[in-house]
Amino acid sequence: MVFLWPTLLWLLLVLPLLVLLYLWLLRRRKAAAVPYPGLALVRQALGPGHGWRHHVPPLLFLLGLAALLVAAARPLAVLQLPSQQQTIILAMDVSGSMRATDVQPDRLTAAQNAAKAFIKDLPRHVRVGVVAFAGTAQLAQLPTQSHEDLLKAIDSFQLQRGTATGNGIMMALATLFPDAGIDIAALGGRQSMRVRPIDEVGRADPAKKPLTPVAPGSYRSAAIIMLTDGQRTTGVDPLEAAQWAADRGVRVYTVGVGTVQGELIGFEGWSMRVRLDEDTLKAVALRTNAEYFHAATAQDLRKVYETLSSRLTVEKKETEVSALLALAGAALMLLAAGLSVWWFGRVL
Repeated sequence: MVFLWPTLLWLLLVLPLLVLLYLWLLRRRKAAAVPYPGLALVRQALGPGHGWRHHVPPLLFLLGLAALLVAAARPLAVLQLPSQQQTIILAMDVSGSMRATDVQPDRLTAAQNAAKAFIKDLPRHVRVGVVAFAGTAQLAQLPTQSHEDLLKAIDSFQLQRGTATGNGIMMALATLFPDAGIDIAALGGRQSMRVRPIDEVGRADPAKKPLTPVAPGSYRSAAIIMLTDGQRTTGVDPLEAAQWAADRGVRVYTVGVGTVQGELIGFEGWSMRVRLDEDTLKAVALRTNAEYFHAATAQDLRKVYETLSSRLTVEKKETEVSALLALAGAALMLLAAGLSVWWFGRVL
């Protein structure tokens, strides 16, 4: 815990002075009671609990005062609070390699099941969009709070040829930033993708200011989760796409599915070995201040999505807790006054 006004903590030195004052008053009261020996009979008649009750209200008052003095110094504490993340884009690989069965029952089905479980666990206020990419990138579902629409979009995936991981990221960014200068029509093509450089976006429309890059990961309103099992074979360089995301502060969490050594599969008369390009996926996550996860089994994949759910819906924040301490201090003082009136008929 740190304090915005730490010098006010010197006021806590008042507390030991108050304790000494209280002890002095007790001695004075005891000395005044010596000439009246009959008071001992009164205390005995009141019972054994009457003595310690005298000390409870002052102690509670002292604790309440301490809380108020600490609150005056404006303490900051790191707390887990609901995240401000409002939109999550799932960019999912639907290339032919996702039919591999090293992840049971197969990579695509395992990915679909894990994604659907992830969506069901999200708070209803979080909007989710779905991008499907193979040799092309398509928006399968606009960001929505309707879990039913999202589940239908995920169930409708069709396997295609090619792997354009960069296009998947760019389509997700085009969904989050419609005015970013990304040619969505070109995203459907394999090599004809047209992405205007950042400095051209402002010149295209004089009314718009050129983008000023922000710190990677600083955009708290949205995040992208990209799941893939292969290497890029076409489309935009994923590191170039990651730089676009980083300049806008958007985190791109990457999930690698399958084995690193790869697997030989057949698809529409083709035979190919698919390998997981972990180096690129790690670089994408690192560039955007996010994280990379590897899922070699269906259970691993479910755990990855559970981890992402907790990361994206709850975040640690340095928060001022002055109000909480002030409330606790006031409550302790009211309790002290209430007990004093209840037990002794007056405020001690």
